[in-house]
Amino acid sequence: MTDPVIDLTQDLVRCPSVTPHEAGVLNVLDDFLSGTGFSTERIVFKDKNTPDIENSFIRISGGDGPHLTFGGHVDVVPSGDETLWTHPPFSAHIEGGKLFGRGTSDMKGGVAAFAAAARRFVEEFGAPNGSISLLITGDEEGPAINGTKKLLDWAKDKGEKFDAAIVGEPTNPEKLGDAIKVGRRGSQSGTLVVKGVQGHVAYPHRAKNPVPELAGLVATISARELDQGTEFFQPTNLEFISIDVGNPAWNIIPESASARFNVRYNDLWTKDKLTTMIEEQIAKAGDTEHFQYTIEMEPDVSQVFLTRAETLITQMSRAVEVITGHVPELSTGGGTSDARFIKDYCPVIEFGLVGQTMHQIDEHIEIADLVNLEAIYFQFLCNYFSA
Repeated sequence: MTDPVIDLTQDLVRCPSVTPHEAGVLNVLDDFLSGTGFSTERIVFKDKNTPDIENSFIRISGGDGPHLTFGGHVDVVPSGDETLWTHPPFSAHIEGGKLFGRGTSDMKGGVAAFAAAARRFVEEFGAPNGSISLLITGDEEGPAINGTKKLLDWAKDKGEKFDAAIVGEPTNPEKLGDAIKVGRRGSQSGTLVVKGVQGHVAYPHRAKNPVPELAGLVATISARELDQGTEFFQPTNLEFISIDVGNPAWNIIPESASARFNVRYNDLWTKDKLTTMIEEQIAKAGDTEHFQYTIEMEPDVSQVFLTRAETLITQMSRAVEVITGHVPELSTGGGTSDARFIKDYCPVIEFGLVGQTMHQIDEHIEIADLVNLEAIYFQFLCNYFSA
């Protein structure tokens, strides 16, 4: 008899739920949990210039105790050239102790592990003295507009209150048990624009070329050390990711040039402080007499945060140690996740599978890790609802 978590993961992976397509994946999850007392509400969120997204809120309650929620996404990135895959990306093929398929690591395996652990907990102990819920979206790999953020608002309007949350992203860099994420650096994008005077290439004295001016500023800002990190966070880094002029002609000096950048920042910085820093670099290194400069900051992508809920962290750390024998590191590394939305409602930590192959050709997970992750979540549920 196959372990339920393996079967569920395969069933989820076989749904080609590339953002924004649901592809039947929510039905698979609902069917797995519905027979043990979990109720499901399916909600479609819409917004202008974005695809409609179907989300699922799955919940069971057995008393007035704490409400633990699990945040997860069942959408996946495109598979790329499928001929490069050893096994078809949505076949969920098992070979050599590994389960192959798009989304196995990021993060259908994590969703399946928590769902299986929650069902096992209810089957063995009955409904918890409190509530277990799953916030499941199909918009994490996409714009993240019609997913978790709106689902949290919807739940709040219904009167739901969350006491703690787990996000099942693949947090472990090398082996299961390496790390629990207890925070994330912030992410801020922006564009630096330099405006000069357009002119003929043969008469540069009649123009003011913004391209070398911008290139010099990019080099200056890129060379600046922003900080050396803090107690809980790695150093802030600012990376320019494109320089754009939009000039198809060979004989025109353009009027303006722009450079797009992204900053991953720690708790020493805010959006306003980053803007001020760039303005200071322009004042020092820019030719403010001949050029105009504009800094266009995008709406906040993700603010820096740190979870300090010691009981929650300790309960997960103990569960990880019991199952794997490893004491996990408390980490704030990596990119962004839907934890950036959940943090505004309750303390949140992240723990999931090994993420070495996420988004890659031949994405896969170790079967042993999947089974152990379900065991960790089950142990955590026992710790959490017995405390």
